[in-house]
Amino acid sequence: MYDPIMRVLTVLEILQARDFVTGAELSERLEVDLRTVQRYIVRLKDLSIPIDSSRGVGGSYRLRPGFRLPPLLLTNEEALALSLGLHALRQVGLSAFAPATESVLAKLERVLPEALSESIRTMEDVVAFEPGPWVVSTPVDCLISAATAIRTCRRVRFAYQAHSGAASRREIEPYGVLHTDGRWYLIGYCMLRRAIRTFRLDRVTEIAICKNTFRRPADFDARVYLKERMPFVQSDYQIDVWVDMPIEQAERTFAPWRIAMEQLDGGTRLRCGRDRLEMFAAMLLSMGCKIVVHSPDELRATFKELARRAVLAAKHPIGKSRSKNFNQH
Repeated sequence: MYDPIMRVLTVLEILQARDFVTGAELSERLEVDLRTVQRYIVRLKDLSIPIDSSRGVGGSYRLRPGFRLPPLLLTNEEALALSLGLHALRQVGLSAFAPATESVLAKLERVLPEALSESIRTMEDVVAFEPGPWVVSTPVDCLISAATAIRTCRRVRFAYQAHSGAASRREIEPYGVLHTDGRWYLIGYCMLRRAIRTFRLDRVTEIAICKNTFRRPADFDARVYLKERMPFVQSDYQIDVWVDMPIEQAERTFAPWRIAMEQLDGGTRLRCGRDRLEMFAAMLLSMGCKIVVHSPDELRATFKELARRAVLAAKHPIGKSRSKNFNQH
C-alpha cells in the first residue's frame, strides 16, 4: 500500500474501528515514520474530520465521540458479500429486518463507487432469495435482547409457550443463541428448572433484560451443546427408523444437526424430532435403501400416502393433446 491517499483513508478507517490508536501503531501499520503519520493526521483535520490528539512519544489519536464518516473501503467481493448477507436475512427467519436492510442498502449505494453500486444492483436483479417452508420467523427484539444479555452477562425474563402449548414465565442466565434447521434457539441456565434448557426464540414474548448478572461458563459451546441434544428437542413427532446403510455412509449423507445415528444390525439407526414428516420421508426414499420404521405410526402413514401419489402419477401419463399444450408452455 504505497498510495498516500489510500494511506490517509486507511488512517480514517482505523480511527473509526478503535477507541484510540497510538502514532507508533499507525506507523507500523502503514510502514511509514511518525512524522509522516502526523502529516496524515493533519490532512484529515484539514478535511474537517474531528480528531483529538494526545501528547507524548508518538502521541495517540481518536475520533471525537459520536463522529463517524464514510467512505467505506470495500473491495468488490466485500460489497457483494455484504449485500448478499443483508438479502439472506429472510433465510434465517429475520424478515422483520427488511426495512433496515433496505435502508442499509440505500446508504451503501450512496457512498460506494459507481462500479461497486452497479455490481450490487446487478446481483439484486439476477439473484433471488426465498426462504424454505421450514423457516420460522423470529421477532427481532427477542434476538437483539438475547444477544445483548449474553454479551453483558445479565439474566433475561420472558414469557414462554412450550411445544405442548403450556405457558410459563422464565428467568434464565443466557449462554448462547444459535440458528439451525430454520429456527433460532436460546440456550441458558433456567432458574425455574435449575438446569440448562433450550428455548425457541419464536415462542418467546415479553423478553426483558434483568439487572442480575452472572458468570457465563468460559468453555460453553452452543454448537456442541445442540449437536448432542438437538435430535430430541420437542417436536410434533419423534422418529426412530433403521436404514440399510453403513454408518460411515450415513454420517456423510445425513445432515449432522438434529439426527442421532448409531450402528445397528449392519445398518444405521436414525433418531430425531420433526414437525413435518413428508419432507423427512421423501429424503429417506431418495436414499434408495431399505427402511424399517420403528416409530411413529404417522410416518408409516406418510409413506403410504407418498406411495399412493407415486402410483397415481405413474398411472396417468400426459395425453398427446395435453403434452402438446404442455410443451408449448
